[in-house]
Amino acid sequence: MFLASTAHDMKNSISVLSGTLERLLDDASPETEKAYPQMAQMLYQTRRLNDNLMQLLALYKNVGTPEYPFDVQPLDIGQLAEQVVANGRVLLESRGIALDLDIDPELVWHFDEDLIVGVVSHAINNAVHYTRDRIVLTARERDGWLEIRVEDNGAGYPASLLQAGGAAMSGTAIGVNFLTNSAGLGLHFSREVARMHRHRARHGAVRLENGGRLGGGCFILTLP
Repeated sequence: MFLASTAHDMKNSISVLSGTLERLLDDASPETEKAYPQMAQMLYQTRRLNDNLMQLLALYKNVGTPEYPFDVQPLDIGQLAEQVVANGRVLLESRGIALDLDIDPELVWHFDEDLIVGVVSHAINNAVHYTRDRIVLTARERDGWLEIRVEDNGAGYPASLLQAGGAAMSGTAIGVNFLTNSAGLGLHFSREVARMHRHRARHGAVRLENGGRLGGGCFILTLP
């Protein structure tokens, strides 16, 4: 309980810092031009910290168990994309990264809005680290599944992250990698959220791969 309370306080402080950086970047002037790249990097890192703390708190609250307040509603995929774009707008613009959308605006699916927005936004924040200058968010129905893809035009995910993605899919713990600063938390959280979405004995899944339409890393979330 003490650790959860501490994480919550940290998250609140980081959210304030992140909001301040967003406003500074939005109001950038010639006087702050030299500091612009550093502020953009600071915003990226605060977003990563905030994501990790949000995921820790959700896991502490037993995400994936019957006790968790899981709220599945029919939602417009266009609305999901709008929220994700709004969440990442300042960070993407400050890093000079284009976010393209390839979605079916008429598509409606059943999912927990807050959890899925969190998963997709985290995937985009992660792609910011690997891309050169472009990310594409795709959402389509394929064979009775909703497939959401976050792809970038970077050099692709390193082998260690692909291994972490495979472990997340199978539920295998891989430990902390101090060389890559990865604890696999985001992948574990995404897997738990995906598996919460069930329909007729099918459940959602996540996977990582390299290639796709842009030749870089691909984060794929599928929901029944």
